[in-house]
Amino acid sequence: MSIFSKFPSFRNKASKGKQRITEGSNVTRPGATIILTQAQRFGIGLDDYMQGIRSMENVDFTQRVKIYDIYSESLMDPHLFSVVQKRKSGVLGRKIEFRRNGIPDDKVNEQISSPWFLRFLGDALDAEYWGFTLVQFYINKKGWIDYYLVPRKHVDPVLRIIKTRQNDINGENFDEYPDLLMIQGKEPLGILARTAPYVIYKRGTIGDWAQFSEIFGMPVRKYIYDAADPEALTATMDAARNQGGGSTYFCPEGSNLDFVETGNTTGSSELYSTFVDRCNAELSKAVLGNTLTTEASETGTQALGTVHNKVEQELVEQDALGILNLLNYDMTDQFAALGVNTQGGEFVYVEEADLEQVKVKAELLEKAVNVFNLPLDDDYLYEQLNIERPDNYEQLKAEMEEKKKADNPFAQMMQSSTGKDVPFDKGKDPQQPQNRANSFFADAPHNNGALDW
Repeated sequence: MSIFSKFPSFRNKASKGKQRITEGSNVTRPGATIILTQAQRFGIGLDDYMQGIRSMENVDFTQRVKIYDIYSESLMDPHLFSVVQKRKSGVLGRKIEFRRNGIPDDKVNEQISSPWFLRFLGDALDAEYWGFTLVQFYINKKGWIDYYLVPRKHVDPVLRIIKTRQNDINGENFDEYPDLLMIQGKEPLGILARTAPYVIYKRGTIGDWAQFSEIFGMPVRKYIYDAADPEALTATMDAARNQGGGSTYFCPEGSNLDFVETGNTTGSSELYSTFVDRCNAELSKAVLGNTLTTEASETGTQALGTVHNKVEQELVEQDALGILNLLNYDMTDQFAALGVNTQGGEFVYVEEADLEQVKVKAELLEKAVNVFNLPLDDDYLYEQLNIERPDNYEQLKAEMEEKKKADNPFAQMMQSSTGKDVPFDKGKDPQQPQNRANSFFADAPHNNGALDW
């Protein structure tokens, strides 16, 4: 049985347009849909960044190659990469489940539990940083859903074309591939457009800092030789090489060497360090909306850190909601074409219980029952405590009631002839027997005499 016979809807849709998008290079794999070109790395300055932004925003001939090379290079920065992964992990760490009428659908959940789904969620979240993500879905040889991430340098999202070479002006229309899915970010330029300048500044500063440390971090050795002796300089240089690395200065007798500095070396080093810290702070604010969840601050307090963490969590919640909207709305046709029935159901996040919150909630419920005497439904308690209700609940409930009566030897004595329990006197210990003789006598009159004799 072929793949397309297993998924007839996918076969019909795929037959209307072209098949798979393939990639290759000028030498290997000729005839591919996309001819890849090596990305430009290192040696990138602010002039390249500004030119890339202008080319990207060109209305008539949009060119994104330069700016996407800068985006790719900027993600080599450890701090930027870590804060991006920190925000993405807030969504990728959640479990997603497909439910129909509140019941998990095993067939759909089997597909989204495979490795492709986690990779897809990561690429979908990258749309916020790059501006968009374009993928093509297909069924692999093992019968599982898979996808191909179209290189962004070969895509023009404005003209909706896929370019064979990254610098081409024309290309194939999206309609030629009906199994494409375009995921748009909130901003056309993406978050990386804000972070790239600080990575460039930071990289240049660290380079200057390294050069400064190399020159002034070790003491300079000064050698004085006799200019009248030709062999003295050679012997002095051989001695310097045998003593290891470091800056050396050879001067004949009568000459001198002076270093002219802008300030003390300690102050200059702090200047570099402060500037790098400032760039890292700006990167954190651009991605996470705060700084205190990634860097320690001398003026930071616990209350301020809580506020910063709340801002970050709000951004994560927005990303999480965007993923659910993508799965429940934008991918409906894609799932149907791939033979996955998602009609009448929805993708939801599986809420995992927080033990600390459950403990606090249990204490509040205990006070509500024992202190305030509030009647609570058993189903509500099961839901709030995140406990699964047993199948033989009614039987266990009846056994508990019988055991409670057996533990109280006066329970049978407290029943009336009608079989109903007689309420205990208010303020009396329910475990102690009551004096029923009190109810035999009537209340004494409250006037001056019992009878008017």
